[in-house]
Amino acid sequence: MNAALTLRERSEAEASRLPPLLARAEHLAGTVLLGDHGRRRSGLGDDFWQYRPAQIGDSRRMIDHRRSARGDQQFVREREWQIAQSVMLWVDQGASMRFASNKSLATKADRARLLGLATAILLVRGGERVGLTGTTLPPRRGNAQIIRLAEAWSEDADPDYSPPEHRAMIPHARAVFISDFLGSLDEVELALTKAADRGVRGVLLQVLDPGEETFPYRGRTIFESVGGSVRHETLKAGDLRGRYLDRLAERKDALTQLCRATGWQLGLHHTGDSAQAALLWLYRALDGGTV
Repeated sequence: MNAALTLRERSEAEASRLPPLLARAEHLAGTVLLGDHGRRRSGLGDDFWQYRPAQIGDSRRMIDHRRSARGDQQFVREREWQIAQSVMLWVDQGASMRFASNKSLATKADRARLLGLATAILLVRGGERVGLTGTTLPPRRGNAQIIRLAEAWSEDADPDYSPPEHRAMIPHARAVFISDFLGSLDEVELALTKAADRGVRGVLLQVLDPGEETFPYRGRTIFESVGGSVRHETLKAGDLRGRYLDRLAERKDALTQLCRATGWQLGLHHTGDSAQAALLWLYRALDGGTV
């Protein structure tokens, strides 16, 4: 009985987060103009895209006789290129993402989920298919898919750092990875290398708290990971600042080199900055625009 009550309480708590997240994501997406986004064009696929007048070189099999029978001109029924319409997303659910250096700031997880969901909303509005990396939620269109994404991102992971999911990458698709990328770099390298091998190009957005950039700690300080796996106490926190900033710079440089080698784009967002600016950058970067 107690187990059932606990499960119900957890379910209700997770469900209560969905409406605010969806509302905020919808509002954020509404601040970005869609414009002429999308890679919609004819190609291999199952979905109807458009009719076009038949041209020299079109085979007889391509002619849509039902549409052509309406007039004197012959028309070809084109299908939509499905592969180019698939965008896979991964948002880090690890415990490290639940960090905020100040109560006035959003956690990294909150900002990452907001940006991921708002990006998905914009892509769906632009005619794209969106889904999760891996096998749990393949790319689809529609508002129902947005709700599924929100539900998937409402659950936290226990480990401090969650590795990027790289299974079931659709060849020649696009992908978005949002994380602080402070965990194992080997996992990120593996994911991007596998993606590149399948012709997948995408965007890494590193989300950091302002405190992680400035290291404003002095004197006696206890550093403990959100997941509780690491704990360090020091009497002279200021002495660690230089070494910490060097390590952070090294990580950013490694991510830059990795993205350059695999054809991905790298962005940096701080939770103290505008979410709208980060969303606009993500949206443009996905379409290969200038950022």
